[in-house]
Amino acid sequence: MSTTVIVPTYNESPNVAELVRRLGAALPPDGSEILFVDDSSDDTPAAIRASAAWSEVPVRLIHRDAPVGGLSGAVVEGIRASAGDWCVVMDGDLQHPPELVPVLLETGAGTGADVVVASRHVGDGSNAGLSGVGRKVVSNASIALTRAMFPSRLRNCTDPMTGFFALRRAAIEIDTLRPQGFKILLEILARQRLRVVEEPFIFGARFAGESKADFRQGLRFVQQLAALRFGRMSRFGLIGAVGAVANLAIMAGLIAVGVDYLVAAVIAAVITIVGNFFLQEAFVFHDLRAEGRHLAHRFAQSVGFNALEALARLPLLYLIVQFTPIPSVLAQAVTLVVAFIVRYVYHARVVYRPRRTTPISPLLAGAKPVAAALERPSGSAAPAA
Repeated sequence: MSTTVIVPTYNESPNVAELVRRLGAALPPDGSEILFVDDSSDDTPAAIRASAAWSEVPVRLIHRDAPVGGLSGAVVEGIRASAGDWCVVMDGDLQHPPELVPVLLETGAGTGADVVVASRHVGDGSNAGLSGVGRKVVSNASIALTRAMFPSRLRNCTDPMTGFFALRRAAIEIDTLRPQGFKILLEILARQRLRVVEEPFIFGARFAGESKADFRQGLRFVQQLAALRFGRMSRFGLIGAVGAVANLAIMAGLIAVGVDYLVAAVIAAVITIVGNFFLQEAFVFHDLRAEGRHLAHRFAQSVGFNALEALARLPLLYLIVQFTPIPSVLAQAVTLVVAFIVRYVYHARVVYRPRRTTPISPLLAGAKPVAAALERPSGSAAPAA
């Protein structure tokens, strides 16, 4: 089985030699290659060429003077240029342990998978290498939202945001991909039906340099989600909008005949919660109703959550009306908008959550993940450039 390890890089010069050294120790020199797709403005290309001079595993470099598609575009270009039957995609900062590459390949060969995902959120995996609580919260929230938006395609993938995975080259239809931003695995899994298996891994600290993630990349991620998914979520939003209009109409009608606004809000919520459930069953999650959960169970989960969410909004509605000049019906509209994403994620990830169709790490069940930060034996430093 021939292998191409694809490493997209952007100003990662201090990490190159150590990455090549550890990949060289993990991979056989025959049938393997390391392919850097580089968009750097520093001396990273020089560091790659210097490492290629001493590496036993062949090293190739594609330097893009006019990059298109960001990191995802670099990965797609690497897949097009790959010589291996399998492509392993990993970052160049050593937060992805090179020692796990043979494990991903062995799992792929032994299970017949199309994609083997190194996941931080399964088994003994961990995202410990993410710096700061804020980044961990954003990462986990992004995963929850993404899996909610693609419940069927991502049913067997707990970490669609990872940049560390192996794929069988022949299984990928490259021309279907529209790469942009950082999240190429999401692009691949959302656009194609592939057999996915996962291996746990520990996301480590950077070897050198600084993270390239920033607010601009966050905006690109949102754009990517919008481009990939204007189907299920848009139907959920349409039904939610119909329910919101009905909610406001019922509330306004009750207030007009003398009902207190808080009581009117409760009555409107009960009517629209029940109505929305049956509309979602018919038009949003109809393809996920046969996942082993009875109608009564789905009804209880949906109505129960929406009732709790509606009750939680009442204090907010009260505070807005009492302490701001905003009219009660307009204040109710604001709280409905705030609740939309939370309700969608809950329904997609809990009420209609698809069941896995592939096991986790079936080839190496019970194996511990390879630690991302391994101590280097004395004298094992990479040759000087």
